[in-house]
Amino acid sequence: MTPATDSTLFPQVPDTPDAVLEGLDPEQREVATALHGPVCVLAGAGTGKTRAITHRIAYGVRAGILQPASVLAVTFTQRAAGEMRGRLRQLGATGVQARTFHSAALRQLQFFWPRAIGGELPPLLESKAPFVAEAAARCRLRLDRGELRDATAEIEWAKVTRTVPDDYPAAIAAAAREAPRDPAEIARLYTLYEQLKRERSVIDFEDVLLLTVGVLQDRPDIAETVRTQYQHFVVDEYQDVSPLQQRLLELWVGDRDSLCVVGDASQTIYSFTGATPDHLLDFRTRHPDATVVKLVRDYRSTPQVVHLANSLLGHARGRAAEHRLELVSQRDTGPDPVFTEYADEPAEAEGLVRRIRALLASGVPAAQIAVLYRVNAQSELYEQALADAGIPCRLRGAERFFERPEVKEAGVALRGAARAGANDALLDDAVDLPSQVRAVLTTKGWTPEPPPGAGVARDRWESLAALVRLAGDYASAHPRATLADLVAELDERAKAQHAPPVEGVTLASLHAAKGLEWDAVFLTGLTDGMLPITYAKTDEQLEEERRLLYVGITRARRHLHLSWALARSPGGRGSRRPSRFLQGLRPGSTGAAPQAHGGTGSVTGGRPARGVPQARTPVRRAPARCRVCGRSLTDPGEIKLMRCEDCPSQLDEALYERLHEWRAQQAALLGQPDYCVFTDRTLLAIAENVPGDEAELSRIAGVRARKLQQFGADVLALCAGKELPEPAEEDPAAS
Repeated sequence: MTPATDSTLFPQVPDTPDAVLEGLDPEQREVATALHGPVCVLAGAGTGKTRAITHRIAYGVRAGILQPASVLAVTFTQRAAGEMRGRLRQLGATGVQARTFHSAALRQLQFFWPRAIGGELPPLLESKAPFVAEAAARCRLRLDRGELRDATAEIEWAKVTRTVPDDYPAAIAAAAREAPRDPAEIARLYTLYEQLKRERSVIDFEDVLLLTVGVLQDRPDIAETVRTQYQHFVVDEYQDVSPLQQRLLELWVGDRDSLCVVGDASQTIYSFTGATPDHLLDFRTRHPDATVVKLVRDYRSTPQVVHLANSLLGHARGRAAEHRLELVSQRDTGPDPVFTEYADEPAEAEGLVRRIRALLASGVPAAQIAVLYRVNAQSELYEQALADAGIPCRLRGAERFFERPEVKEAGVALRGAARAGANDALLDDAVDLPSQVRAVLTTKGWTPEPPPGAGVARDRWESLAALVRLAGDYASAHPRATLADLVAELDERAKAQHAPPVEGVTLASLHAAKGLEWDAVFLTGLTDGMLPITYAKTDEQLEEERRLLYVGITRARRHLHLSWALARSPGGRGSRRPSRFLQGLRPGSTGAAPQAHGGTGSVTGGRPARGVPQARTPVRRAPARCRVCGRSLTDPGEIKLMRCEDCPSQLDEALYERLHEWRAQQAALLGQPDYCVFTDRTLLAIAENVPGDEAELSRIAGVRARKLQQFGADVLALCAGKELPEPAEEDPAAS
């Protein structure tokens, strides 16, 4: 397997241009060597797109084809830009600018403002909310906190789509966008907000782009200066470009064609901010001679996870769906995704904690586990459940690692110890770099064992522990490194926002999880009304919700759990339905997609799935009816259970556990997978029906004549509550 996405923490800098290309797969190598003309890279989730484009830049620089200072790589988050700078530094391509659209525009605006306008650039607003609130007061509108947030978001959307206040009502109608209140009121609010900014001589985040566009359009001499400086452009996550960002990019590039864009229309999930995949999908129309490369080898996820992701998009509709990429996993087989239905949300949280404990016990680090949800308000339930269980967690989107007080304090202490050297008594007993770091950080609160429970003390300890682990990794990669070398490395990482991993289960919204990955992912709250969210009405809005689930699925490397609760609170009416996007994906749902690599998943009643369900052609039997409501059954999964999927289960949980244990023993004796004895669904049907004789057992789908003869006596004994004798090893001579 080509290590397309993983790299060592401190790799050796390649010593030649050709060495930069080592380890790339054929498609990634094609990207890296396509240095002339427009290039469009269609890169699926987990296919190593960042690796491909950073190696492309590094190869061009190391081969002397690209001058580092002439390259501008832009992306959408500071974290992504920092990661790109860190990778380029590791590849020996220093001097390349990797920035967000806004930071690149702000830098240019600050430099050219005195020349284009005169004086200093107006101050940048830290928050729009106070100005929007004041504008609302002038309009005599009363807005609560939520309404203020929504109105601010509408103004931001209007600005990035280059919509002026007078055009706002028509623009949202054309976009089929639902305004948070009367469009005429929003337009008036927008007008007064802009007026207030002019009165106070301040600009906002979107103005940075708008003003840069204005300067470059109105001053050809300044535009030419920028184009002389930057002659080669790379745009990551191109499916998320807004009309305003696209216009800025066009002005940067001018009439040249040295442009490389990278994206995946199936990961467009930010249309509410003005993002659109149209620029990516229309790239070949605008650039007919473009080199187009597709990256579909998925190095992140197992075949089971990839199959589920592909199946989900197989039901998609619309323009983005027409250009979807069929991913091909490059990893070894793994466990099937697990689908679990719970009676209520607290039960879902408790079930999640049980599964996380099992993963931790099996050796999966807490930092490699994530709980993802549709809206941030869902996090509290899981935060509390994990805290009660003593499992550390961290919220995605919190304070940046190198800006945390304890990390800053640790940096000062390490810098002081590095300057003091042998004169620092703290280091008297330290024999190597890691022990020096541990000695210094002990004064800041680090201990070999974490403090009990969750909270501020545990968060502080986790930050310091991350620095201790980083020191160990750095020393392994650089055996002769000194404390001063490590301090320099930390300074470089702080500049690039290249933070070390902090231990703790990650809690994040699906939007915040974009661009990240974990060994184990829990997708929670998957009910209609939450995903898709209630206010998703149009076909395109619903398809974006489907893409959001796709992004969540493709964050998982190996373990994937999808769950939903039928009620909010214990004892509540279980009126919720599983997300419509799971229809045809979860076993037993109507129109289930063909299974591959052992299946798309297992449905459990709050238990980990065991074995791998195997697809098979259903056996023709007499018409089956639900034993609960009497409805005729046609779905194979429902026929096997002898009840409708939505009818209440009468599961004998103790019997179900005994059947699982017995099946594992039988499979071990036979040297076969568990499902070759009975599938999970068959065991579930047995535990629900509790047959009393062979006739009743034979009526359960999946118990055919051969299996009835081979296993019937044991199963009936278990159903009767009898203990089975210990299994004896089969005598090879007797076979």
